[in-house]
Amino acid sequence: MLKSIAVMTSGGDSPGMNAAARAVVRTALYEGVTVWGIHDGYHGLLEEDMVKMESKDVGDIIQRGGTFLGTARCARWKTPEGRQLGYKHLIDRDIEGLCVIGGDGSLRGASLLSKETGIPIVGLPGTIDNDVWGSDYTIGCDTAANTIIDAINKLRDTASAHRRVIVLEVMGRNSGWLALISGISGGAEYILVPEAPYDLEAICEDMKKAYEKGKRYILVVVAEGAGSAKEVGDFIAERTQLETRISVLGHIQRGGSPTVIDRVRASQLGEQAALALISGLSNIVFGFSKGHVVSIDLHDSVNNKKKLDPDYLHLSKVLF
Repeated sequence: MLKSIAVMTSGGDSPGMNAAARAVVRTALYEGVTVWGIHDGYHGLLEEDMVKMESKDVGDIIQRGGTFLGTARCARWKTPEGRQLGYKHLIDRDIEGLCVIGGDGSLRGASLLSKETGIPIVGLPGTIDNDVWGSDYTIGCDTAANTIIDAINKLRDTASAHRRVIVLEVMGRNSGWLALISGISGGAEYILVPEAPYDLEAICEDMKKAYEKGKRYILVVVAEGAGSAKEVGDFIAERTQLETRISVLGHIQRGGSPTVIDRVRASQLGEQAALALISGLSNIVFGFSKGHVVSIDLHDSVNNKKKLDPDYLHLSKVLF
């Protein structure tokens, strides 16, 4: 049984990271285990920016977006020398295990550290993109999707009033989950994702026919990895001569108070991560499958690519 563990958040922030870290800290303390908080992810680990945590240190944070521990990119962590230095800083404080909350890149860095040093590592999938292999859910994805839906609802009002085409760009460089789920939920006419090819010429022809039949507005949701809203919007405006406006949500998708789903699921995952580390388990990512917490091999999670659910892709076409 481990006597001392640490927790960090890494990569892009996502709503619910605080809930997960809070659960790790309080579960460890409940089990009589010392727990350290590492500030600013791998960068903070290399700079030895870490403190012992008490229960009060994670009070009043479950409702907050972002991450109270902070997060930062860290080029040095990509080198073996950087990871060895981080390992030394953990060992110097008698830290026996590490919980990493982050997305694919953060978990990949954790996987390398585990392979090279043998230190027990447990990961939690914290990313709004919901693109971590082996899990149906990642911390923050529900809040981000609801943020997009709120924007869609508002854009629909002005689109209808002016008979416009609205092109909304959302996050998702390599994964179209956010675009697909929010597009289906928001009733978008077209959803463009990097995983599925599309024909803008054909889409424009369909738009013109729809307007000729009395359509008042059209909403297009595009994942950033499938094309920029400006390029898509300019193309549509030129080909259709329809009044077209674009909107790019940007980093507003990362912020905001987490939803109930993100608070509860992140708390469940945090508890499981702490208990697993304390018991000596390693190289695990905890996620959800069909509503239940599941464990995923850490190395498998970072070496496999998650695919969009084909049923959702089919549904998006049927509901048009």
